[in-house]
Amino acid sequence: MMSEAAGVHATHVEHAHHEELGFWRTYVFSTDHKMIGKQFLFLGLFMMVLGGLLALMLRWQLAWPETAVPGFGWVPEPYMYEGIIPPETYNMLFTMHATIMIFFVVMPILVGCFGNFLIPLMIGARDMAFPTLNLLSFWVGALAGVVMLGGFFVPGGHAASGWTAYAPLSARAIYTGVDWGQNIWCIALILLGISSLMGSINYITTIVNMRAPGMTWFRLPLVIWTLFVVAILLLLALPVLTSALAMLLFDRMAGTHFFLPTGGGEPLLWQHLFWFFGHPEVYVLILPAMGIASDVLSTFSRKPIFGYRSMVYAIIGIAFLSWVVWGHHMFQSGMNPALGTGFMISTMVIAVPSAIKTFNWLGTMWGGSMRFTTAMLNTLAFVSMFVIGGLSGIFMANTPVDIFIHDTYFIVAHIHYVVFGGSVFGIFAGIYYWFPKMFGRMMNETLGKIHFWLTFVAFNCVFFPMHILGVGGMMRRIYNPMQYEFLQPLQPINVFITISAIFLGLAQIPFVINFFWSLFAGKQAALNPWQANTLEWSAPSPPPHGNWGEHLPTVYHGPYEYSVPDVAEDYAPQDRPLAVPAPAGH
Repeated sequence: MMSEAAGVHATHVEHAHHEELGFWRTYVFSTDHKMIGKQFLFLGLFMMVLGGLLALMLRWQLAWPETAVPGFGWVPEPYMYEGIIPPETYNMLFTMHATIMIFFVVMPILVGCFGNFLIPLMIGARDMAFPTLNLLSFWVGALAGVVMLGGFFVPGGHAASGWTAYAPLSARAIYTGVDWGQNIWCIALILLGISSLMGSINYITTIVNMRAPGMTWFRLPLVIWTLFVVAILLLLALPVLTSALAMLLFDRMAGTHFFLPTGGGEPLLWQHLFWFFGHPEVYVLILPAMGIASDVLSTFSRKPIFGYRSMVYAIIGIAFLSWVVWGHHMFQSGMNPALGTGFMISTMVIAVPSAIKTFNWLGTMWGGSMRFTTAMLNTLAFVSMFVIGGLSGIFMANTPVDIFIHDTYFIVAHIHYVVFGGSVFGIFAGIYYWFPKMFGRMMNETLGKIHFWLTFVAFNCVFFPMHILGVGGMMRRIYNPMQYEFLQPLQPINVFITISAIFLGLAQIPFVINFFWSLFAGKQAALNPWQANTLEWSAPSPPPHGNWGEHLPTVYHGPYEYSVPDVAEDYAPQDRPLAVPAPAGH
């Protein structure tokens, strides 16, 4: 019986009759958490295409900085170093690439999509605590995206001070009354912060108050734990960023001097405020992917997650430690060496909870009967790439080493191994895994594996050589490496990276085809195609409005409290449930 396989048993009845809604209320201004989750998914995927195109433009300039079109002759001498992209446009491109990828791709998909779609389903609720607030959360976030894209069309161009917007560069209106790009950047992020605050309040309230009977805290799936902790981080961190953005706007538009030294302001104040938000933000970007990895690894290893309670404590530990390590971004700012030592030690300590999770993932796979689906392959890539990114981060935690590699391409390699190799592979794993529950159809596994292997190989060809460039001294955000004699021997690496980046972009075509083809013509999904053990797989595929029809589930054991039957190596038979059945008499 499916309810037993999912560890639930219907003991009470709630009548959940819902009126028929029209097109606009069903698909556009919906209050159904599942539709809002899908809206966040489509928003994030659209922005991912745009952010990726910006990255390819950057790489083209870095590979062939002195020719308008490679192979068609040199640019005349006066314009030798102009390249195909003007310098001011280049600054705008790297600013907007990072801003879009971090704030409008990873956050909307990992937090907005999976948070909205999974939380009520995995805790046994009918919807979010505040459905109308949930609707507003998406549309304010979508408005933020529109405002951010509108900055490309204003006089003076978009923001060009980097995604960290360091003062005093970002605080000074270069073209008085015309330079609106940076202002729009600030306004869009303030709107996005308001959207995320709405979502955080909803997530926390829903998880605390609306868990199904029997769904105790230590029966929550790990993905729900990560989303709960992320909501708390956003609730506490976003007001700091919002206040800093407001002060930046005042400096630019109202003549204040919070960050401008000419009027007695302090540029380092911006760095403290930004990174006090920014380092918890790092874990906002990676913790949901860690939760997804935990559930996928457990399902396809046919084993309970190893060390469930230690994983929960590690998630909580990371969240609290993330507030005391922001200064490692500022080792070059002239801080007191004793203070720098404190940040260095705390940064090394925060690696411990991540190591606990990594070893627990290995323990989960050890001795398991693994099935290498596309979701599982992306999860394994997430774990391995996150380990590489984490190990490179330990170098930067050491103050003397950081002095050498700070603001080089070593940092660019590190953040991409964490955010692309980590978060984006986690996103792909989650999409392939929950697509059947979202849309009621299966994605094509053959196309999925082609997409994975092409992406995995191209990703490493793009970002691993950046470590070599960084150790060789190549600065980040540089416009033309050929202007520096000591970087000229490294230029073939830049060409290799750019060609690999083009292949990385092309590698996403199988995913696009697979996603949209499966959306309309994919094989109909079974109720529980993966033989998973979390609560959402006991709901219909796709779940109806209200999720559970008339019967709400009662939970008798957690998602990882089951014994593995003697199954074939690749798959458990449909008629042999993994979960321990509900106790007799319930």
